[in-house]
Amino acid sequence: MSGNIRAGMGGWTFEPWEGTFYPEKLSKAKQLQFASSHVPTIEVNGTYYSSFKEPTFLKWASEAPDGFVYALKGNRFVTNRRVLGEAGESMMRFLGSGVAALGDKLGPILWQFAPTKKFDEADFGAFLRLLPEKQDGVELRHAVEVRHDSFIVPEFAALARKHDVAIVYADHAKYPAIADITGDFVYARLQTGSDDNHDCYTSEALDAWAERAKVWAAGGTPADLPRADPAAEAPAKPRDVFVYFITEGKVRAPFGAMAFMNRING
Repeated sequence: MSGNIRAGMGGWTFEPWEGTFYPEKLSKAKQLQFASSHVPTIEVNGTYYSSFKEPTFLKWASEAPDGFVYALKGNRFVTNRRVLGEAGESMMRFLGSGVAALGDKLGPILWQFAPTKKFDEADFGAFLRLLPEKQDGVELRHAVEVRHDSFIVPEFAALARKHDVAIVYADHAKYPAIADITGDFVYARLQTGSDDNHDCYTSEALDAWAERAKVWAAGGTPADLPRADPAAEAPAKPRDVFVYFITEGKVRAPFGAMAFMNRING
């Protein structure tokens, strides 16, 4: 038994993709349909900066094929605050904006925190307690991306595990790499690729990440990735895996996702 493995990139609107990832003369109106037919998931960054309404989410759902999944980045007004326990109103406003209209195409909600946000057990615990299990009858899955080294402690992993929230694994030059499995899915953001590589990452690196994803999906933990709490072992059970190619130049990110999926699919 194994969970589903999906890889994609951040967003679908990016001018340098026109004529590279997208065919020449493909209209902007058809870019989402094209992108969602070439990768099985996309991480939506726009929801971090702006508010959208239910008709937009319905449109996104209608333009993507069956089996496709969107990961939505939680709005910045939820996570960019000094006291996280006071984020409830902003969180409900974001989740109630219509995200449930995506239905079975709604993937994880990614809550991203600033690099200056330090770990405070009471503060972060208060935030995790706010995360709802459902929105308008649709089950929600939550992931947190922390970007300060103070989170590399067993207490953080234990807190995420208690609330069944996934810790994002960040392959990044500066941010902490935390591979503890704390939820019923795995979320990885691969951010050290380069536009100098045709497939964003080298062939050797893509091979390695594909193998790690297979280990995750089968219920294991890759032995070569660092954890905040190495003594704690996650239950061995199949998990869905979401992998996003989020690189600075971004031009080759879709090709990285497609090359990755080719390895997963044999």
